[in-house]
Amino acid sequence: MKALTEFIKREAVFSIALVIAVVSMFFVKPDMEYMGYIDFRTIGLLFSLMAVVAGFSKMGVIIKAAEIIIKKVNNTRLLVTVLWGICFFASMVITNDVALITFVPLAIAVLSMCRKKELIIYTVVLQTVAANLGSMLTPMGNPQNLYIYNYFNVGIGEFFGITLPVIVLSFVLLAVSTLFVKKENLNVSIRNSSVGGGKLKILAYCVLGAVSLMAVLKLIDYRIAVVVTAVYILIADRKVIGRIDWFLLMTFCFFFIFAGNVERIESINNVIVELIKNREFAVSLCASQVISNVPAAVMLSGFTENYRGLILGTDIGGLGTLIASLASLISFKFYSLTEGAEKGKYVLIFSCVNVIFLVVLIGFAVVYY
Repeated sequence: MKALTEFIKREAVFSIALVIAVVSMFFVKPDMEYMGYIDFRTIGLLFSLMAVVAGFSKMGVIIKAAEIIIKKVNNTRLLVTVLWGICFFASMVITNDVALITFVPLAIAVLSMCRKKELIIYTVVLQTVAANLGSMLTPMGNPQNLYIYNYFNVGIGEFFGITLPVIVLSFVLLAVSTLFVKKENLNVSIRNSSVGGGKLKILAYCVLGAVSLMAVLKLIDYRIAVVVTAVYILIADRKVIGRIDWFLLMTFCFFFIFAGNVERIESINNVIVELIKNREFAVSLCASQVISNVPAAVMLSGFTENYRGLILGTDIGGLGTLIASLASLISFKFYSLTEGAEKGKYVLIFSCVNVIFLVVLIGFAVVYY
């Protein structure tokens, strides 16, 4: 019993997703339609990218990158800016999930080396906000964008027209937020760590990363990336399997099941139809706070043609609660594993920063759009 309690505490969101998915099955009995609930492309791409990042991390590439960054930056404010800036721009291409998987450990490593652990929480929170908002720009930036972009067949120019104004304001808000970091000189003795695995293995993961990115951009079928990545790690680097967050992948699956079942429950279906009409932005934003923006996008897409409202609602709705964006859980999990982690303090600072950004961007969206 104690082991179960500890597991639920450690994997709280996974546990919630599992419970609500199972409960929804009592209302909609499992059948062949269940297979259509899950966005296997999103799951597959996330798996491939997570495996690549895990491979680089295992070889020490992230730590080496941390050392290089420290050598280039000479004060704390600039360091924090660089760390969230990387997440902001990288998330536009490699998705918010992967940006955080890659660069949150980097930030923790850098700040630990600099003996600035007191900045870890604020920096990771800014990285999370930056990844969630930066990823908003492109269709491949996050799972809900990929889904809505494909589901409604949105034109790429129109998509950028919807998201770019919010991106510009988000960057300004992040820059202002950095001013709260006290500017202190950095003078740290850097150890020159080595990268393990050899050049051939590094090259292999670079190729896998390129293949995964091509799949994100729809240049190749995502299944090619999944198969190539799975075959490589099974044959050449099995230890990477243990570094992949399988519970995160299953969390996505359970949320998809829940959302799919909700859409098939007639009484709830009728309520949503009436509720969402001409309120797509507000409803999708509020739904994201409770069930996360990816399931919200999946669940609500069948009830409206207003994809503009869904894009803005689910992307801006990624701010707010810790569960509003599943990407935010990645950051929280990485921070929770750090020595002396103050989880309560993290949630408090995360909530305060997110609410401020959320209020400002809601106001902007209402006035501008």
